[in-house]
Amino acid sequence: MAKKKSTNEKQFALAAAKIAAERHCSDIVVLDLTGKSPATDYFVIATGTSNRQMRTVADEINQAAREIGLQRFGRAGYEQARWILLDYIDVVIHIFDSEYRSYYDLELLWGDAERLEID
Repeated sequence: MAKKKSTNEKQFALAAAKIAAERHCSDIVVLDLTGKSPATDYFVIATGTSNRQMRTVADEINQAAREIGLQRFGRAGYEQARWILLDYIDVVIHIFDSEYRSYYDLELLWGDAERLEID
């Protein structure tokens, strides 16, 4: 049984993508995985320019989540900043450096997922 889409989850995913764009990340994609993934509803994927910039983007996304009452349930890769993962259960944020982004190619893995338009 697929979970019902939450407007708040979608809005947060798009807001996280906007933060990444405002902080000069590239190749930003929001994938709607509702009904396709048993683990999450949305992936936000972005490529950073440096480990410092990637950490800043992660910190600002986390602050935005706190401001709307979302709790982060996990964070990985923050220290190395090659692939930072922020897990908000229904929204998972992936901030990659360019090498890891091309190696893991999450868009290909979830090729059947709808890509959301980012304002």
